[in-house]
Amino acid sequence: QVQLVESGGGLVQPGGSLRLSCVASGSIYSIDRMGWYRQGPRKQRELVADITSGGSTAYGDSVKGRFTISRQHAKNTVYLQMNSLKPEDTAVYYCNAEVRHFRGWDLTGYWGQGTQVTVSS
Repeated sequence: QVQLVESGGGLVQPGGSLRLSCVASGSIYSIDRMGWYRQGPRKQRELVADITSGGSTAYGDSVKGRFTISRQHAKNTVYLQMNSLKPEDTAVYYCNAEVRHFRGWDLTGYWGQGTQVTVSS
Protein backbone atom coordinates (compact mmCIF):
# COMPACT_ATOMS: atom_id res chain seq x y z
CA GLN A 1 0.00 0.00 0.00
CA VAL A 2 0.96 3.61 -0.60
CA GLN A 3 -0.13 6.59 1.45
CA LEU A 4 -0.10 10.22 0.36
CA VAL A 5 -0.25 12.83 3.10
CA GLU A 6 -0.87 16.48 2.26
CA SER A 7 -0.13 19.46 4.46
CA GLY A 8 0.05 23.23 4.27
CA GLY A 9 -3.54 24.17 3.59
CA GLY A 10 -5.32 26.91 5.47
CA LEU A 11 -6.84 30.37 5.32
CA VAL A 12 -5.03 33.11 3.43
CA GLN A 13 -5.94 36.60 2.23
CA PRO A 14 -6.29 37.43 -1.47
CA GLY A 15 -2.88 38.15 -2.94
CA GLY A 16 -1.18 36.01 -0.34
CA SER A 17 0.89 32.86 -0.68
CA LEU A 18 0.71 29.31 0.55
CA ARG A 19 2.87 26.23 0.08
CA LEU A 20 1.41 22.73 0.00
CA SER A 21 3.39 19.56 0.58
CA CYS A 22 2.65 15.93 -0.18
CA VAL A 23 4.70 12.99 1.05
CA ALA A 24 4.32 9.49 -0.37
CA SER A 25 5.22 6.44 1.69
CA GLY A 26 4.79 2.67 1.50
CA SER A 27 5.75 0.01 -1.03
CA ILE A 28 7.33 2.22 -3.67
CA TYR A 29 9.94 1.33 -6.26
CA SER A 30 9.58 4.61 -8.10
CA ILE A 31 7.09 7.41 -8.68
CA ASP A 32 6.75 8.40 -12.33
CA ARG A 33 4.54 11.41 -11.74
CA MET A 34 3.12 13.43 -8.86
CA GLY A 35 0.56 16.16 -9.12
CA TRP A 36 -2.09 18.33 -7.57
CA TYR A 37 -5.79 18.49 -8.36
CA ARG A 38 -8.46 20.62 -6.75
CA GLN A 39 -12.21 20.63 -6.34
CA GLY A 40 -14.16 23.68 -5.28
CA PRO A 41 -17.79 23.80 -4.15
CA ARG A 42 -20.14 22.56 -6.87
CA LYS A 43 -17.24 22.15 -9.28
CA GLN A 44 -15.53 19.29 -11.07
CA ARG A 45 -12.10 18.18 -9.96
CA GLU A 46 -9.46 19.82 -12.14
CA LEU A 47 -5.75 19.54 -12.72
CA VAL A 48 -3.69 22.19 -10.95
CA ALA A 49 -0.17 21.00 -11.76
CA ASP A 50 1.87 17.86 -12.14
CA ILE A 51 5.51 16.89 -12.51
CA THR A 52 7.21 13.78 -13.88
CA SER A 53 10.27 12.00 -12.55
CA GLY A 54 12.20 13.66 -15.36
CA GLY A 55 11.13 17.12 -14.23
CA SER A 56 8.57 17.94 -16.92
CA THR A 57 5.71 20.06 -15.60
CA ALA A 58 2.18 20.91 -16.65
CA TYR A 59 -0.23 23.50 -15.24
CA GLY A 60 -3.89 24.23 -15.46
CA ASP A 61 -4.63 27.43 -17.36
CA SER A 62 -6.10 29.20 -14.35
CA VAL A 63 -2.91 28.88 -12.28
CA LYS A 64 -0.19 29.47 -14.87
CA GLY A 65 2.21 32.17 -13.77
CA ARG A 66 1.02 32.02 -10.16
CA PHE A 67 1.66 28.45 -9.00
CA THR A 68 4.86 26.42 -9.17
CA ILE A 69 5.19 22.68 -8.67
CA SER A 70 8.45 21.10 -7.55
CA ARG A 71 9.63 17.74 -6.31
CA GLN A 72 12.24 16.24 -4.00
CA HIS A 73 12.54 12.88 -5.70
CA ALA A 74 14.64 11.18 -3.02
CA LYS A 75 12.04 12.04 -0.38
CA ASN A 76 9.00 11.14 -2.52
CA THR A 77 7.72 14.63 -1.84
CA VAL A 78 6.00 17.14 -4.07
CA TYR A 79 5.34 20.81 -3.34
CA LEU A 80 2.95 23.39 -4.70
CA GLN A 81 3.95 27.01 -4.20
CA MET A 82 0.86 29.18 -4.61
CA ASN A 83 1.31 32.92 -5.06
CA SER A 84 -1.10 35.76 -5.84
CA LEU A 85 -3.96 33.70 -4.50
CA LYS A 86 -7.50 34.57 -5.53
CA PRO A 87 -10.85 33.71 -3.94
CA GLU A 88 -11.55 31.40 -6.88
CA ASP A 89 -8.57 29.29 -5.79
CA THR A 90 -10.60 28.19 -2.78
CA ALA A 91 -10.91 24.41 -2.97
CA VAL A 92 -9.85 21.11 -1.52
CA TYR A 93 -6.47 20.27 -3.00
CA TYR A 94 -5.63 16.61 -3.58
CA CYS A 95 -2.24 15.05 -4.14
CA ASN A 96 -1.97 12.33 -6.78
CA ALA A 97 0.89 9.96 -7.60
CA GLU A 98 1.54 7.31 -10.24
CA VAL A 99 3.57 4.64 -8.45
CA ARG A 100 5.58 1.71 -9.74
CA HIS A 101 5.84 -0.98 -7.06
CA PHE A 102 8.47 -3.11 -8.84
CA ARG A 103 10.92 -2.53 -11.65
CA GLY A 104 9.15 -2.90 -15.00
CA TRP A 105 5.68 -3.31 -13.47
CA ASP A 106 2.61 -1.26 -14.34
CA LEU A 107 1.82 2.04 -12.67
CA THR A 108 -0.83 2.38 -9.97
CA GLY A 109 -2.51 5.66 -9.11
CA TYR A 110 -3.00 6.90 -5.55
CA TRP A 111 -4.77 9.87 -3.99
CA GLY A 112 -4.30 11.77 -0.76
CA GLN A 113 -7.11 12.77 1.57
CA GLY A 114 -7.02 16.41 0.51
CA THR A 115 -6.21 19.68 2.23
CA GLN A 116 -8.49 22.72 2.36
CA VAL A 117 -7.31 26.02 0.94
CA THR A 118 -9.50 29.04 1.60
CA VAL A 119 -8.73 32.46 0.11
CA SER A 120 -10.77 35.17 1.80
CA SER A 121 -10.49 38.55 3.51
